[in-house]
Amino acid sequence: SKSAKPGISARGLTEFFIISMPDIRMAKPMKDGVVFVNTSRGDNVNEYDLLQALNSGKIRAAGLDVYADEPASNKALYNHPSVSCTPHIGAATKEAQQRIGMEIVDIIEGFGK
Repeated sequence: SKSAKPGISARGLTEFFIISMPDIRMAKPMKDGVVFVNTSRGDNVNEYDLLQALNSGKIRAAGLDVYADEPASNKALYNHPSVSCTPHIGAATKEAQQRIGMEIVDIIEGFGK
């Protein structure tokens, strides 16, 4: 059996490309018109390449909740009619905020040591 690769399914090429790796060129072997979703890190994606892939039709639509620049500055990409942008709220849970608070306390306590 072949090892699993991002964007490749047991039946062939998928329609959705969810990125957890930094190279948009991974979409090249996929069929045209895929949907691209990046929820990893904004700088994992070359936004110029993503915009070119959207304009060429290689990527039909993109969903982004992380951006290369904060605040987001690539107006051509973020205003593209086939791009849906949402705020990244991965750390907005109660549990995540508690962990962040504990980590900050540990960092502050470590300053005096």
